[in-house]
Amino acid sequence: MSEDKGFYSIIEYAVDGPETQAALVEAFAEIQDRWVRFYPGYVSARFHASVDGTRVVNLVSWASEADYRHFEETSDTEGRLAAIQAALDGLPGEVESRVSANPRYRVVRETGPGPRAGD
Repeated sequence: MSEDKGFYSIIEYAVDGPETQAALVEAFAEIQDRWVRFYPGYVSARFHASVDGTRVVNLVSWASEADYRHFEETSDTEGRLAAIQAALDGLPGEVESRVSANPRYRVVRETGPGPRAGD
């Protein structure tokens, strides 16, 4: 694993079914395109949809914590939050935010492919 492990914002939503789940992913991908993706250090946003259609987890990856902090300090937070609320209001079903008060994470350990331990 590289020394710079990156920085992440992890956002989770509970939804009322596959239709709402798909609409949420689409709406939030558009928000990333419009409000976030052009900032220095932005790596990607990965949307994880539960197979039962009840959850969406958005993993937003940054090259470093400094890049994420710069985004927080210089972006149009008010406009982005308004766009998020408009997206939520326009969904076909119910959505419950499971976002923690501070959804920011550092990677502290990673394991990858290799031989079985002890072999």
